[in-house]
Amino acid sequence: MLAAGAATAAFGSRAAGVPSPSLGWLILFPPLVVSLLAARGAYTPRLRLQILDDLRLAVVATSVATTALISLRVLATGDPNIAAQSVRQWLFATAYLAAGRTGLLLAQVRARRRGEDVQPTLIIGAGKIGQLTAQRLAEQPELGLKPVGFLDKEPLDDGRNTAGLPVLGASWDLTDVISRYGVKHVILAFSTAPHAVMLDIVRRCEALGVALSSVPRLFEKVQRDVTVEHLGGLPLISLRSADPKGWKFAIKYGLDRVIAAVSLLLALPVLLVTALAVWISVGRPILFSQERVGRDGRMFSILKFRSMKHAPRSEEAFDPSVLLPAGRAPGGVEGADRRTRTGAILRKTSIDELPQLLNVLKGEMSLIGPRPERPEFVELFEQQIYRYQERHRVKSGITGWAQIHGLRGNTSLADRVEWDNYYIQNWSFWLDVKIVLMTFVAIFRSKEVE
Repeated sequence: MLAAGAATAAFGSRAAGVPSPSLGWLILFPPLVVSLLAARGAYTPRLRLQILDDLRLAVVATSVATTALISLRVLATGDPNIAAQSVRQWLFATAYLAAGRTGLLLAQVRARRRGEDVQPTLIIGAGKIGQLTAQRLAEQPELGLKPVGFLDKEPLDDGRNTAGLPVLGASWDLTDVISRYGVKHVILAFSTAPHAVMLDIVRRCEALGVALSSVPRLFEKVQRDVTVEHLGGLPLISLRSADPKGWKFAIKYGLDRVIAAVSLLLALPVLLVTALAVWISVGRPILFSQERVGRDGRMFSILKFRSMKHAPRSEEAFDPSVLLPAGRAPGGVEGADRRTRTGAILRKTSIDELPQLLNVLKGEMSLIGPRPERPEFVELFEQQIYRYQERHRVKSGITGWAQIHGLRGNTSLADRVEWDNYYIQNWSFWLDVKIVLMTFVAIFRSKEVE
């Protein structure tokens, strides 16, 4: 409909001084765009609704369709207005599709968060991974899956039911549980059930028309875009994570320095005004420097604008294991609140982080990556948090995948590590672009960063 609307709008191009293209070429455009969108999975049901990915898909589909039609028209006709007509049609189509699909996705997300258009979901396996699956679904209602309980013959009985959901039975209760709770989606998490039992669960779900998902073994190493090969009927999933030592990351770090240099020049007025405000509010030094752990465990001094008064000597030394609640990351205000009025504004707007562009220019940090931590905390967290040390495979960043999802300051450390390692496993230039765009939104909706 949107593509057809764009074609209709382009048909009225005579008012803009451009003769309208023939009706045949206009009619050909909408189905071509729709076919390209369908080929890229735009109409396939998805759990995660990502607006930026959808916008990119709309731009690519309309651009490819326009290029194809231009080529065909050049070969078939000698119309001198092909370029002007095609550009107008492309602009209308891109604008209509982008606005329409964005509105649709936003409406779906809001409906799911209100509890509408959700699917009651049953999780097979009440162990650690099953509990984590339920927790993630509860944290992200926009996925549209509402967990109702577990199915497990041998559930955990040591008080580790962190999701607070009931165990509704064992595998032989599947049909009854699906009927009783109106289950529309089943997720296979890790379970002690034999392979034959799990396969029977799959067959019964298929027979009942219930959607199925599965948490794979070695899920920590399964990236977003996987390659599946087959040996007869045996699938092989290739585990090809992004290589932090490879040439793509080398290009990323080179671009980081160029962008940091340009950003420093563009932000110079803001830096000068901020430096003056800090000097008036707390005096010298204007910059705050602190040791952090970066790529491969190397130490560097991170730079920030000072936002707090000097700490009394009695507060300079601390035991990190006593300072933090269990499982929480450091950040925000620790101890007495020593922020100045200027400092509170700098931290809320993240302007205090701008001097880290110098760290990027020196090659100590990246624009995007896991946030660096103090060495005393790193030593503690490597003992307590699963896969924490894997964050140090890449350079630390000013912003990151975890930060734009609200994991800033004193939030769950295990969740932050999970998001950071996801970023490393699935890194791409497009993912960095998304993080940059989403950072501007996160600055205005989140609490101050660490």
